[in-house]
Amino acid sequence: MTLSPQVSVEPPDLGTPAVAGEPTARVRIDGREISVPPGTSVLRAASLAGVAVPRLCATDSLAAFGSCRLCLVEVEGVKGTPASCTTPCRDGMVVATRTEQVQDLRRGVMELYLSDHPADCAGCARGNCEMQALAADVGLAQVRYGLGGATHLADAVDASNPYFAYDPAACIVCSRCVRACSETQGTFALTVAGRGFESRITAGGTDFLSSECVSCGACVQACPTDALTEKSVIELGMPSRTVITTCAYCGVGCSFKAEVQGAGDATRVVRMVPWKEGGANEGHSCVKGRFAYGYASHRDRQLSPMVRDSIDDAWQIVSWPEAIARVAQGFLDLRDRHGVGSIGGISSSRCTNEEVYVVQKMVRAAFGNNNIDTCARVCHSPTGYGLNHAFGTSAGTQDFASVEQADVMLVIGANPTDAHPVFASRMKRRLRAGAQVIVADPRRIDLVRSPHVEATWHLPVRPGTNVAFVNAMCHVIVTEGLWDQDFVRERCEGVDDYLAFIAQPEHSPEATEHVTGVPAYDLRSAARLFAAGPNSAIYYGLGVTEHSQGSTMVMGMANLAMLTGNLGREGVGVNPLRGQNNVQGSCDMGSFPHELPGYRHVSRPEVRAIYESLWGVTLQSEPGLRIPNMFDSAIGGSFKGLYVQGEDIAQSDPNTAHVEAALRSMELVVVHDLFLNETARFAHIFLPGASFLEKDGTFTNAERRINRVRPVMPSRVGKDEWQVVCEIATAMGYPMGYDAPSQIMDEIAATTPTFAGVSFARLDDEGSLQWPVTATAPHGTPTMHVGSFVRGLGQLTQTVYVPTTEQANRRYPLVLTTGRILSQYNVGAQTRRTPNSTWHPQDVLEIHPADAELRGISSGDVVELSSRVGTTRLTAVVSQRMPAGVVYTTFHHPVTGANVVTTENSDWATNCPEYKVTAVQVAVVTQAARAAAEADAYAGSRAPLPAAGRG
Repeated sequence: MTLSPQVSVEPPDLGTPAVAGEPTARVRIDGREISVPPGTSVLRAASLAGVAVPRLCATDSLAAFGSCRLCLVEVEGVKGTPASCTTPCRDGMVVATRTEQVQDLRRGVMELYLSDHPADCAGCARGNCEMQALAADVGLAQVRYGLGGATHLADAVDASNPYFAYDPAACIVCSRCVRACSETQGTFALTVAGRGFESRITAGGTDFLSSECVSCGACVQACPTDALTEKSVIELGMPSRTVITTCAYCGVGCSFKAEVQGAGDATRVVRMVPWKEGGANEGHSCVKGRFAYGYASHRDRQLSPMVRDSIDDAWQIVSWPEAIARVAQGFLDLRDRHGVGSIGGISSSRCTNEEVYVVQKMVRAAFGNNNIDTCARVCHSPTGYGLNHAFGTSAGTQDFASVEQADVMLVIGANPTDAHPVFASRMKRRLRAGAQVIVADPRRIDLVRSPHVEATWHLPVRPGTNVAFVNAMCHVIVTEGLWDQDFVRERCEGVDDYLAFIAQPEHSPEATEHVTGVPAYDLRSAARLFAAGPNSAIYYGLGVTEHSQGSTMVMGMANLAMLTGNLGREGVGVNPLRGQNNVQGSCDMGSFPHELPGYRHVSRPEVRAIYESLWGVTLQSEPGLRIPNMFDSAIGGSFKGLYVQGEDIAQSDPNTAHVEAALRSMELVVVHDLFLNETARFAHIFLPGASFLEKDGTFTNAERRINRVRPVMPSRVGKDEWQVVCEIATAMGYPMGYDAPSQIMDEIAATTPTFAGVSFARLDDEGSLQWPVTATAPHGTPTMHVGSFVRGLGQLTQTVYVPTTEQANRRYPLVLTTGRILSQYNVGAQTRRTPNSTWHPQDVLEIHPADAELRGISSGDVVELSSRVGTTRLTAVVSQRMPAGVVYTTFHHPVTGANVVTTENSDWATNCPEYKVTAVQVAVVTQAARAAAEADAYAGSRAPLPAAGRG
């Protein structure tokens, strides 16, 4: 279906899920004939035939339940009036849906519902409740029952959740919310308590906020009445139009219907509803994408360009022309005085492909160098390096739906339920269906054990020892003869050398047990399980890449997949879970100092020639500076100017003191962002950015899916970000301009082989495409490496374990590792400006009871966390989720500054920081220091406000 920028489409709800198979069952429904796969429900068949059957409890996103009794039908040869949602079709069936008997029964059922439903239902009045419409459909004119009997109309509303309210007076106990919570989300937070008239929906016997509810919104979306309703709908009323766009949080890339009121500058978002046709999410969402969009209109949002001569001066608001001229002249002056290599740029994984592309083009064509880097390198560059080395391409091998065919999953260095919750729900559904999971993580994440999900093996790998761990897995598989010899001999190279290497006794689980901390028996058992499959898949995150051997570990996982033949089909593969919404895209677009778009090295003359011909400039053949090199060069005095697009490097990059010293050393720092963040404290020019609700372009998610991002409202700052970048380049003397972002994508497609078949028109027509999109794969490539690898033969690599230099000692006896939490995102710039902070108002330090007791620490104590490079303070939480000797925190709040203590250690191949291993000490803080810490917490961000106001 073709989508215009503003659409109001929703695939019809067919009542029950589809059944696979050929349409061999011929059914006659109210005189209409249709053929469907045997087992398809009568309700779905009727919907497909264009026959509307009233229903309340049924929806095609949930298994049939048969509780509401409104979808009754008559079936020839069958006694009674069965529910059409639970009655399967068979060949030759004849069905009647509107006989007088059926209609009379429906009216009676509907009358009972309405007798306990508010006569003045606000949801019915605004069109958010199906009761009145269904009453009219079944022909019910009035309710005969009086008001003297018992009802639930006086039950109290539960408004504890910041985003939605539960009104039991409007609840009909159809259980759609309960089933959505269990089947779709997998949290099992809701249930039906009581029996008969006393049956009520309950969130674990408490209110929604205090319960296990994760606020994904599945229950709200499923509710057919006004019982569960977004507070925004209650406050604003129903939306008037819909725009299909893509979430700007994690790398899952969920598609949403932005439902809005008004137009132009008067546009306001009423709610974000996950889109059923979204290839990545298929109608599901998490609390961030579903509800945490309010930051786009937060009072902290800066809407005007600002300048200042010194970082100690107050900000002054200026016009766009003045700001752009000042940026351009500043960079030109630095280049003239200090050389072409003295300036550079950092692109953002939260911006669109088109915005990222023009930034790297500006740096290469207008700045005249390759000093372009991205936050994607700071988190996932080992993925690109390792997978490209092994397979010939720098991306994950499968689509998300592939997990539904997996028999065994190895989840390592990832916490999907917190960082990628919509994909985690897919994983949990597959686990409940019988698949098994091996969790390799020092922390007991939710996948180790949660409702109806339990890991077969939890392997608490000691931080920094991943390579030793994966080598031991491969050792077991090779020495016990569990490897897929046909696959390896036919499709891989370096086989004999690798087999000899990995079979060495030093790689055995027994030899590595003292290094990894994983019992040899457990590791051997897990390796055997993975090898047995038959479909085994690897899913990993930053706990793999953010290590000194991150690239080696990615190659080690590629070895494991090749050894077991788990590549080139559904249910298998090596699958990185990208942290931010466009990490994949920012890498694809050439945001690295050594690579042009499409992962082609700048030293290749035939690749440079493509861009030199198109751009009309000569490109440098030597790689530019990575972010750490920029910082070191700034402190050394040779790097003077930096453009930062949508990144808060002063909060997110390691060793905060070093980053701040580098920023202070520069003569020109330009920050292009929504808010005055920590980096903006060191900026000389601030350019206001656009939120995802104002963007037109594309994001590429972790499964290589290119999704359209459509503007829901006009830019609140008067310019699109790609326009600002083009105007800077033009003002620097390099003319750069496009009429629309679609033209930027056309240029990307014309110069990047994997994007050759991509265009806005095709994306609007097909919904999304997974690269490579080429002449041989015109509709994209959900599964990579079918039949052969991109590089031809897969490369088995000898992965030598080299211990990190960041080791615990007597002074710093604990190891700190970091991660994320469900309600917050990255450095928190967006989510902290929404009610999501209800669940996570501050970063905390998880510490094992044994370590806490040794230091006299109790939950709630303010503790000092110190490392070789810095010190910060957090509130302690004593928890057994971490093993003794390891502590854990998040990095969402700048007042905490977790990266004050992380070091500059990095991956040997890519300079990806080693966030996951920092030797630390923890000590309880005195009462006086505790009071000071609390005062600091209330003070909030250190970023100064502009003298002229918030803009």
